[in-house]
Amino acid sequence: MGLQAPVYGDGMIGVPSKLPKGIMRLLARLARDNRGNVLLIFAASLFPLLALIGSGIDMGRGYLAETRLQQACDAGVLAARKRLGTEVAVGGEIPGAVADTGQRFFNINFRDGAYGAEGRDFQMILEDDLAISGTASADVPTTLMSLFGHRFLEVSVACQAQVNMSNTDIMMVLDTTGSMLFTNDGDDVDRITALRNTVKSFHAQMEANKSTGTRIRYGFVPYSTNVNVGHLMQDGWLVDDEWEYNFREAKGGGKLEERPVYETNYELMSGGVENGTSYYESACPASDKTWTLLEEWTDADGWKHQRALETGTQYNCTQVDTSTWEVTPRTYNDHTYIWSTRQTGTETFDAGTWRYATMKFDLGFLNNSTSTTVPMGGTPSNPVDVSVSYRGCIEERATYDILDYDNVDLSKALDLDLDTPPDPDDEDTQWKPMIGELSYAREQKINGKGKFTPGAVNSDENFVNSYWWGFAACPSPALGLAEMTASEVATYVDNLDVQGSTYHDIGMIWGGRLISPTGMFAPEDDDAESQTSRHMIFLTDGETAPYDISYTSYGIEPIDRRRWSQNSKLTLTETVEARFSFACEEVKRRNVTVWVISFGTDANPVMQSCAGDGRYFVAADAEQLQDAFSDIAARMGELRITN
Repeated sequence: MGLQAPVYGDGMIGVPSKLPKGIMRLLARLARDNRGNVLLIFAASLFPLLALIGSGIDMGRGYLAETRLQQACDAGVLAARKRLGTEVAVGGEIPGAVADTGQRFFNINFRDGAYGAEGRDFQMILEDDLAISGTASADVPTTLMSLFGHRFLEVSVACQAQVNMSNTDIMMVLDTTGSMLFTNDGDDVDRITALRNTVKSFHAQMEANKSTGTRIRYGFVPYSTNVNVGHLMQDGWLVDDEWEYNFREAKGGGKLEERPVYETNYELMSGGVENGTSYYESACPASDKTWTLLEEWTDADGWKHQRALETGTQYNCTQVDTSTWEVTPRTYNDHTYIWSTRQTGTETFDAGTWRYATMKFDLGFLNNSTSTTVPMGGTPSNPVDVSVSYRGCIEERATYDILDYDNVDLSKALDLDLDTPPDPDDEDTQWKPMIGELSYAREQKINGKGKFTPGAVNSDENFVNSYWWGFAACPSPALGLAEMTASEVATYVDNLDVQGSTYHDIGMIWGGRLISPTGMFAPEDDDAESQTSRHMIFLTDGETAPYDISYTSYGIEPIDRRRWSQNSKLTLTETVEARFSFACEEVKRRNVTVWVISFGTDANPVMQSCAGDGRYFVAADAEQLQDAFSDIAARMGELRITN
């Protein structure tokens, strides 16, 4: 049985019956009087009402703070994911600069003391799929609720940002000229090594970002003086019977001459000669080597002897391109020797002459081999065979000296036509194999003097051969669009050859040809209706730097005069840049986004105009190169909040 109140003698619950009757009547009257009850009830309910109102106010402030905290968390991970360097794809940690960026954006969106909050905290982690996840928390102080012992509301949120890739084609057009061997200020690796590392990390990030069923294809066009695309040609695209080259042939009928014949001998006395390690410079250093004749005599057998001393350093320089020299030092350490000579007789010979001209050359050897021999070495009186080779680079299709780049006739400028395949029966539409050794720049003498002569020249001079002088570079083979593994990308970029001068137009032309969705190199299995995003990343480390003595994809320009001559209204540099700009616009007309990076060099207005606002980067060093590729990677995909 439950608890009950006691009952007293007069029947009034809770009132004892022994009290005086006056007091009993007073108590009875008070019991029946309800005046003042409202005040008592209000007083009794005041604290519960305060608690209810205070909790509403404080919870409202808490919800506002939580909403703002969520926005700040989202902003932080979005900024960090956009800033994320490509090296994390192989490093697995958030770089300090990325973490700082995320923290800065969080702080801007949820400032210290916002809503009176204390203990503000923001943490980020890198997920396996390269998403960046974050958690944020803060203690929001209460107002009225503090009267009841609740001083703070603990607010916490979670957030995540990711880049999601759609089907994507990426063509990388990479400058591999000799200056890529330079090292930028502040870097500990040369430019080509920095580029190799960045491309590998970029590929790793792109692959990590793609979702199941997404296809990403990669292509590469290394360029310098030319491009190496011969292996991509179908039958009939490359002339294979004969083509015109600038070489030479021996001619007899020269003046008979008598000349002495000598024998020689060298004897080391003391000291020696030391060859140093080759390196690269923008100019050839001046040598300080000295030669001193110490003694000279002739013996009874007719030997003329010279005892000499050599000291100092001699720099042997080979020009890689217009702004790069390969330098090999040779140091003479008190090198003392005796050099002896004597005449053993005479010989009579027909000196003859060389005939330098643009001549037809039989390309039949290409059916079975990549090389053959031509008797253009030695002397005109005694020519010797020289090996000549086809290495995969090409001479461009027919074109003309364009006067108005706003009205280019693509039926004549076939080199700028990105899509139309060649007609096997029309050599104007075909490409021609570049054979470097067949490249004499008549009448450029090896002492640096002379002129360019388009017509034939008979001479006993040895004119400059562009290939042997290092001005007929053929870069590494290009790759058409294909899905590639990390190992395949690493193998390819680690083997990029570095040489040649800077001809931006040929890189843009062939990058455009290989990525065009409507051209001759479009993959056969490509679905024209699919939503494929197409991008070209064009990277260079230098200004346009053509050289008139070079053997290029347009021949030896002042001699062959296919797109430029010394009488053209534009300089050769202006011609290259004008054709680059035209080709760039042709690429963009095919719905390809062009990104341009100037690496280790100043901004180039022509490049900036090609890329357009927001897609041109100037990277002074390896870190900034990583940043540029990271930005491009993020913007290729869809950067969004995923949690």
